[in-house]
Amino acid sequence: MKNLRLFVGFALSASVLPGVAEEVVPLLQKETLPVLASPDFSGPLDDRFREAKGRWTPQSGEIKVVNVPAEKHIPVLHHLVGLESAVIEVEFYLEKPGLFIVGCDSEKHVGRVIVNAAGMSIAEDSVKPSHRLVSAKLEVTTGEWHQLRVEWKGDRMAARLDGESLEAQHPYLVTIKSRSWLAAGDGVRIRNLKISGQ
Repeated sequence: MKNLRLFVGFALSASVLPGVAEEVVPLLQKETLPVLASPDFSGPLDDRFREAKGRWTPQSGEIKVVNVPAEKHIPVLHHLVGLESAVIEVEFYLEKPGLFIVGCDSEKHVGRVIVNAAGMSIAEDSVKPSHRLVSAKLEVTTGEWHQLRVEWKGDRMAARLDGESLEAQHPYLVTIKSRSWLAAGDGVRIRNLKISGQ
């Protein structure tokens, strides 16, 4: 496809001296975007969030995701703000091998970053099933916290998982967004969610 370019990049986290914060390197954004949501998960989420599927109950600084079998769908949490450009930062914990996804929608799905036992990938949703643009085999271990950063801007989407990065470009990703979302398998825990954008 002439209009499709793929980018794969791997970046190892620089070693950090004790007491010195690691610099957060942007993936796509050249300027700092305003923070729109940074819940502390000590109480109910505000009305910009909506449980679309499953149960997402904040408690003691974390959310534990619970599947509802009758819904026959992976648990999904919507953030009801459409972002042309976005940075979503979150930490997640897998109690068992599972799935964690960050995505964006218009009236339908637009794009997503998928993390599972096989690694990480970026997909666009102009067709069903989702069209995987780029993938990387990574070790996604259970029983420990993982750091994920997802960005989109124009027709590009990028992600960094525990210091290793992917980037993809596709015309469908420029679709006007109406919301972003998280999806996770049963028993996944999340913390330190921050959504920035415009």
